[in-house]
Amino acid sequence: MRIAVLDDYQQVAESLADWSSLGAQVEFFAQSFSDRAALVDRAQRFDVIVAMRERTPFPANVFPLLPQLRLLVTTGMRNPAIDLEAAREQNVVVCGTPSPGHATAELAMALMLALARGLVSESASVASGGWQVTVGTDLHGAVLGVVGLGRLGAHVARLGQAFGMDVVAWSENLTRDVAAEHGAALVEKNELFRRSDFVSIHLKLSERTRGLVGGAELSAMKRTAYLVNTSRGPIVDERALLAAVRSGTIAGAALDVFDVEPLPPDHPFRTEPGIIATPHIGYVTRQTYEVFYPAAVEDIAAWAAGSPIRVLNP
Repeated sequence: MRIAVLDDYQQVAESLADWSSLGAQVEFFAQSFSDRAALVDRAQRFDVIVAMRERTPFPANVFPLLPQLRLLVTTGMRNPAIDLEAAREQNVVVCGTPSPGHATAELAMALMLALARGLVSESASVASGGWQVTVGTDLHGAVLGVVGLGRLGAHVARLGQAFGMDVVAWSENLTRDVAAEHGAALVEKNELFRRSDFVSIHLKLSERTRGLVGGAELSAMKRTAYLVNTSRGPIVDERALLAAVRSGTIAGAALDVFDVEPLPPDHPFRTEPGIIATPHIGYVTRQTYEVFYPAAVEDIAAWAAGSPIRVLNP
């Protein structure tokens, strides 16, 4: 059995799980394989592939080009970058792993603090020999608008309350009672964008949520308000957001997710002063990886024994 562990950007996968217990040949790849030809060239000789979240897409047209592949393990229990039906048609079992989730909520709060206190500008000033250059704003007493009050959104709501923020929330099927359970007030979508000092997005990407935050929503926000997206890039219209930041329609934004990842070298988000961009590190913590990789080994062992677990395409 040959196993490929993809997208090991930090080159830590080998040390965080007992791969030797599988009695197989395991290779670790640190580079990105977003290009289909490069993926097929490297992956076609493997029986098992372990993918980190959505870093490498597996659309329908890839599976016929990987005739040896029999098991694809993704970290997390949901990966829209994998065509599950196409995998099934090629007799490829797709399995997932548990996902703690709290790390992304913590990053969302970190990004809010960075925006509120001008941390990027202040740090750059000190590094260049300068001193104070901005006047910050408080989280305490500010209105936090949470778009999507599921597991992650609810965690962010609780963290916001710990900072003394007033939390409002909206999603298409959210009820007043559920919002209240998490200390949030249910409001209409437009009201959330109008009232919030910080808007944090926590929705799954779907046809319903793609482009959900566009020019109209951004125009409804206060000129002093900030947008944070640690969910999925296409939920926010990138062109509309860039225009809103450059025109001063909103005070700024912090993004951990993008339409195309890795973010192209010439993308304006890399250099726009009003935008803090991080490289999709929401789940990238040692504690999360210590769940992902051992669970991937469990998936492979169970599949090899003929009893696959956590199957996503039964």
